[in-house]
Amino acid sequence: MWYHRKIGDERCPIVDTWWQTETGAIMISPLPGATTTKPGSCTLPFFGVVPEVVKRDGTPCAANEGGFLILRKPWPSMLRGIHGDPERYAKQYWSEVPGAYFTGDGARRDEDGYFWVMGRVDDVLNVAGHRLGTAEIESALVSCPGVAEAAVVGPPHELKGQGICAFVTLKTGTPATPELKKILSDHVVREIGALARPDEIRFTDALPKTRSGKIMRRLLKEIATSGVAKGDTTTLEDINVLARLSAAIGEEE
Repeated sequence: MWYHRKIGDERCPIVDTWWQTETGAIMISPLPGATTTKPGSCTLPFFGVVPEVVKRDGTPCAANEGGFLILRKPWPSMLRGIHGDPERYAKQYWSEVPGAYFTGDGARRDEDGYFWVMGRVDDVLNVAGHRLGTAEIESALVSCPGVAEAAVVGPPHELKGQGICAFVTLKTGTPATPELKKILSDHVVREIGALARPDEIRFTDALPKTRSGKIMRRLLKEIATSGVAKGDTTTLEDINVLARLSAAIGEEE
């Protein structure tokens, strides 16, 4: 929105795309000036591309229900193998959902059919012996009114192995209150189950991201664990986000 207002003078269409190295081309993207955009969504599939958001068994998800992003039909630039390792190719991309290309990304599709890619589904938490996808919990949080964005990490937990810590950015005009934390926590339980209830919810005005817009959960996990991010921050778009998060944790303690 800042780029649209300040650089494009509210006349420049911002194109948010989804694709992978493996796809060889952009797969989901608005057509500049023709597609109505929504900030944060890669909008609609490109011509001939057939993506879906499905459950583990391959059945379609309902509107705004988090699931696995797959591609139902082949496309001209798709990868056709992994050099010297055909078994890995078959297992990595074609075994999770039979008959479909498994992207490894979690996503949801809203009531207008727009795609919202939530992140990698192989980022899982081991909570009391149960494996929970961070993308699934994040999707549940984002589906709650007033939430603009969420990132979930799993800091060490003495009893459960890993805890669930959620960093949540609220929409403008939504107050960050203790009551809202309970509402969000209860919403996650209704959507997923009691095992997914966050141990901690932290409100933040922004999440640490790379210049390409990917949330750096590694740094969030360090902050949730020790209060300080010590890892490599060279790809971080705004270093001040980490300073504000660390300062907020210090104030709470």
